[in-house]
Amino acid sequence: MTVSATSATVAFCGARDGEAALTWGQRHVWRALRLHGPGQYFLNCPWVLPVYARRDLGAVLTALRALIERHESLRTTFADPADGPVQRVARSGELTVLLEQAKQEGPLELAERLAARMSEEIFAPEDWPLRCRVVVKDGRPCALALAFSHLALDHEALGLLSADWRRLLRGEDLPPASWQPMDQTELEATEPFQARSARSIRYWQPVLDDVPLDVFGHPPGRPEDPRFIEVAMESAALGIAVGQLAKRWGVSTSSVLLAAWATTLAAVSDRQQAVMLLVHSNRRDPRTRAMVGTVGQDSLFALDLGDTRGGTDFAAACRAAERAALLAYRNTQYDPFAMWAVREETGRRRGREPDLNAFFNDRLGSGRPDLSRSAPDANVPGLTGKTRTYASNSWPSIHIRVMFTVGTMAGASELSLIVDTAYLPRDIATSMLLGIEALIVRSLTEDIPIAAVPQVCGIAAYRGHRL
Repeated sequence: MTVSATSATVAFCGARDGEAALTWGQRHVWRALRLHGPGQYFLNCPWVLPVYARRDLGAVLTALRALIERHESLRTTFADPADGPVQRVARSGELTVLLEQAKQEGPLELAERLAARMSEEIFAPEDWPLRCRVVVKDGRPCALALAFSHLALDHEALGLLSADWRRLLRGEDLPPASWQPMDQTELEATEPFQARSARSIRYWQPVLDDVPLDVFGHPPGRPEDPRFIEVAMESAALGIAVGQLAKRWGVSTSSVLLAAWATTLAAVSDRQQAVMLLVHSNRRDPRTRAMVGTVGQDSLFALDLGDTRGGTDFAAACRAAERAALLAYRNTQYDPFAMWAVREETGRRRGREPDLNAFFNDRLGSGRPDLSRSAPDANVPGLTGKTRTYASNSWPSIHIRVMFTVGTMAGASELSLIVDTAYLPRDIATSMLLGIEALIVRSLTEDIPIAAVPQVCGIAAYRGHRL
């Protein structure tokens, strides 16, 4: 490696190279990038890897080189020849790493800011799928600031990289990963996986034939500036209430939040049915569970709030949402190219393709901490006074109507809502988040009928912008 005062060049040499078709996960992201257009950096993955203990720059760069050599996705570029897009794994190459001095702010804070800034730049297909800066303070490297292309990895893979990073910094000699994206491509071409894809498409087809053509029943109006915004909410009350309701009703915490989002979206849309895409990690197979790559795909979820089977209150909606979500998740492994052909054919029969740009993304899933255990005697309604909402992010152009995301932080849950303000203005998005909190907290002490959800949430059907 070559090091100067402001940069270093990391030369790497992996175990193999090669070219292959894209995996199903990569195909999913490939199309999404093109749909997002100039806002495609929305899909990039910022990440920070702290430097544990006291390691010099040479040790840090050596660990980074080993990480790239171990995982083929980190030395993969992409191309789009006439016969379809491909991944190209390089055996060797060089990555330029900039050195950043932490002066006025802490090194981890600087690393997070740099990672976010790097993730706002589009990755060209021919670029290495990662950017890296080493944050240095008082002559010692303290953290790596990273940005990854979503074609290279997904949220689950970031955790795998973090685990490898700790081991590499300790000086462990890790072998090449046992399962790589090119192996996944080969597996997905086999008959069992092709049959699985066909089954998933058969599940999607009747739903596509029946769902509304539009996410919202009103036409777009004049958007705000910026048009696409993210509103976030931090709530200690929500985290406790979700955990207690999930235990009481025998469902997952994710199902409680999914049902709350579905009923709120239906109320704002003035519909009895909530239709959305669930972002699913797709890592049930032990091989992909350990693969640094992008595996996730979308599940098609539909919940008829007029037919919850077993009741017409919010508890019944949570149980129905769990059943519908499990069915959707079982049909999430498919060849996206084949699925898009079916969606296009559906559009020809129905006059146009249904707009499925409403999303639910639980980034934690079953890994959510049980906040109900940490404060069993808490006055949950009283905690709502500490809830905070704020504008979190914005983009000039992305291919989303509305997206609900679940996260967590120390002692609280974090929800966020990305909206196209041509359809839902910022104040409505904020009201929806607070309404979800109100619905879940009130459900601790009341049985909430589905018909009462708009009143409990303090929202009403949105008819579009007033002229």
